[in-house]
Amino acid sequence: MSLMTLILLAVGLAILVFGAELLVRGASALAASLGISRLVIGLTVVAFGTSAPELAVSVMAAWKGQAGIALGNVVGSNICNVLLILGLSAVVAPLVVARQVVRLEVPIMIGTSLLLILFALDGNLVRWEGGLLFAGVIGYTVWTIRRSRRELRDLAEPDAAAPPASGRTRQLAEILGGLALLVLGSKWLVDAAVIIARHLGVSDLVIGLTIIAVGTSLPELATSVLASWRGERDIAVGNVVGSNIFNILSVLGLTALVAPAGLPVPPVALTFDLPVMLAVAVACLPIFMAGYRINRWEGLLFIFYYVVYVLFLVLTAIGHDSRLLLGQAIIWFALPLTVLTLGISLWRHLHPSRH
Repeated sequence: MSLMTLILLAVGLAILVFGAELLVRGASALAASLGISRLVIGLTVVAFGTSAPELAVSVMAAWKGQAGIALGNVVGSNICNVLLILGLSAVVAPLVVARQVVRLEVPIMIGTSLLLILFALDGNLVRWEGGLLFAGVIGYTVWTIRRSRRELRDLAEPDAAAPPASGRTRQLAEILGGLALLVLGSKWLVDAAVIIARHLGVSDLVIGLTIIAVGTSLPELATSVLASWRGERDIAVGNVVGSNIFNILSVLGLTALVAPAGLPVPPVALTFDLPVMLAVAVACLPIFMAGYRINRWEGLLFIFYYVVYVLFLVLTAIGHDSRLLLGQAIIWFALPLTVLTLGISLWRHLHPSRH
């Protein structure tokens, strides 16, 4: 592994982040000019824009036959989005969760996670399953935007008035420029990651679940933390939930469509990583419902669990007994996470005056 490989990895990540920033800035301005609420901008435009690196990387990896990176990138990003990004955002400032997110978007995130696991049970995501997932994101986006515009008209909210439709040429140029940079950055990132994986003897799945998942989640991290710092809590939470929905429906949907023989699902992903992704999605529901907020200590708890998850991946990669490790991981990580969050929800509802 040469120094040039590490430089290629770093430059690829930097181009991804910059391209995503251009894409989000242009798309957000364009969406705002159409009179869409901040929450929906977070759930759709910002979420989809910040998930564009995952899309570019997974499609490119699948096209090159690196199925482990393609799948691991999405699963790892979804876990990272909730545990690390929401955790850091809540540490910066406690997050207020809109009731709409709890009633609609989180159940959709859980449902899409479960649907992915059902499709993956046979060890492969075939093209018709990818097409069905991608059709789902189109329907979700259209439904969300129409619902938002209807609600804004009914409520006549102050921010429902659309700004003048000006500067759209520049906004479209930013969107196209961001997409071009994402394609270039994703190619360099995948190339460097494959070289590193082969050098270290680490599987493509683990590389996708860790290095690439965190790298392609940097736009979500920057967007959500900055939104939290500026008080745009709807964008911070909506960005994460919307990104997770988009990752499964659009990213894996398109990836399965372009993969020559579908997208193989490694047994380890089916027995551990996918269940952890589902458990993390389910854990959002009781925490979000309890007071419709995420406190700083809950953010720290999320970060702690992410560190534990990555630690298990590293231990697996360096040669520990995989079957024993996976069993311990499920017992000591996934199940306690769900039980603990349900307990937190019950305690906070029974003692509302203490928080």
